[in-house]
Amino acid sequence: MAHIMLVEDDERLAALTAQFLQSNEFTVTIVNDGADAVEAIISKQPDIVVLDIMLPNQDGFSICRAVRPHYTGPVLFLTAKDSDFDQVKGLEIGADDYVIKPVEPYVLLARVNALLRRNFATAQSSNNLELGQLKIDKADRTAHLAGEEVELTSYEFDLLWALASNAGETQSREYIYKHVVGREYDGLDRSVDVRISRLRKKLGDNPEQPFRLITVWGKGYLCSKSAWE
Repeated sequence: MAHIMLVEDDERLAALTAQFLQSNEFTVTIVNDGADAVEAIISKQPDIVVLDIMLPNQDGFSICRAVRPHYTGPVLFLTAKDSDFDQVKGLEIGADDYVIKPVEPYVLLARVNALLRRNFATAQSSNNLELGQLKIDKADRTAHLAGEEVELTSYEFDLLWALASNAGETQSREYIYKHVVGREYDGLDRSVDVRISRLRKKLGDNPEQPFRLITVWGKGYLCSKSAWE
């Protein structure tokens, strides 16, 4: 469940929009006051920000400028300001899309999903991968969670990269052994299971009911896309 931060001062509209997005399997945080938006975006690092422009105390343009040095996820302006000047300005200061109110809910949903797909594909194709507060640098072979470096062995790093770069998709033991261990899975070896257990401890996962590195019984392991806030 991807996390959307909805910055909208119209409380009724915000509630209706959030309800629709939640019905489509998103987690939604609502911020009604522009003065609270910058801190909320930077601290929570949502998967995407849906941002109004005309807000009390701080407008959407200044919010976008303020968060861009600290937030790399997509920003979608959702606003009644429909001039070409405002659209160009919004995109130039760092927004990824600009949608004019009123908008059909399924059109908004399509635009949100398109931005999330593009952002995830970009992260996968580079040496840097971010899932919420989990940041992995493949070139430096380092991983940080909530700003703190996670001490990993070489094997553990390769295993984490293999799972995180395919977040949301179950990776079979056969795939992991072939691409991480470097040999075929014989059906008996449990070394990957042991290292998954160690990774969970280092990444603050629940060993009894894992929610970050999830065992998919009979199939393999899955790295959650949304459990790293």
